[in-house]
Amino acid sequence: MKDNLRQHTEEVKKKFKGLGPVKIVFLLIMLVGTVCAYVFHDYIFPADSIFNSGVTSSDFVNSLLAIVPKVIQAIQVVTIVLLIETVVLLIINKSFKKSQREITVARLVSNLIKWVTVIVLIIAVLAIWGIDTTALITGAGVITLVVGLGMQSLIADVVAGLFIVFENEFNVGDIITVGDFRGTVISIGIRTTKLEALGNIKIINNSEIRGVLNQTVELSTAKSLIDIEYGASLERVEEIIKTKLPEIVIDGVTGGISYDGVATLGASGVTLQFTAKCYEGDIFAIQREMNKRLKVMFDENGINIPFNQLVVHMEK
Repeated sequence: MKDNLRQHTEEVKKKFKGLGPVKIVFLLIMLVGTVCAYVFHDYIFPADSIFNSGVTSSDFVNSLLAIVPKVIQAIQVVTIVLLIETVVLLIINKSFKKSQREITVARLVSNLIKWVTVIVLIIAVLAIWGIDTTALITGAGVITLVVGLGMQSLIADVVAGLFIVFENEFNVGDIITVGDFRGTVISIGIRTTKLEALGNIKIINNSEIRGVLNQTVELSTAKSLIDIEYGASLERVEEIIKTKLPEIVIDGVTGGISYDGVATLGASGVTLQFTAKCYEGDIFAIQREMNKRLKVMFDENGINIPFNQLVVHMEK
């Protein structure tokens, strides 16, 4: 689990910090242009400026010149909004990186910020070009109501995703079982959750996630069941286990391997149960290693694992 947390932390850092040289250069150019526009504000935007006074005899050229101030204003707004978004995402990166829950919240909040940024930019740019955004917003509200009635499943997915995150049901990096699929949570989005197992990624709508088994809240139990033949002395076997079992050390096991006693009396042998506490991500590897080491221990001390036995009765 610690390795998963470290891995997802690095992914979040790359996601927020990895702006890329192209985006950095683009922002710098826009920032320089914005500063210059503020410096030469009195020469660009007034009604008697070169762009608005109709300095040429061509109406077409004058109309093109009149567009320039609006383009510059749009660039200023886009630059400021993008810079604010970048700073906010960097602050989130610095603040939310200590636990799986914080990483999950950071990813969800970053997605919300990006959507809000797009909406703000669209409204602001349209307002600069003289479009009545109040009517647009009112009309968008009506359209949203109509569309919402036909998109109830999408709304249910969004609401369920918010509850998953803020109720801390599970986080990025947790191993969970949903239905018959067990996997590691690699993403919790606004609409879907992604689980990964053995290179396969299952995408589940948030509203369809029910009866979740979170297997990383507490330590898991790796179990090994080994049969011994009925002819073996159980007292002798348990004495050997008591002496030799503490010598078996397996990486990832917390607190050592425990002998729990006789699990079942099978058709061909006596089944002994061994358990060990470990992280859920290591459980299968530890179970395989336990089976191997216990088999070696039994072989070294002359304890036989029985073959299946079949008694045949023949009528005279």
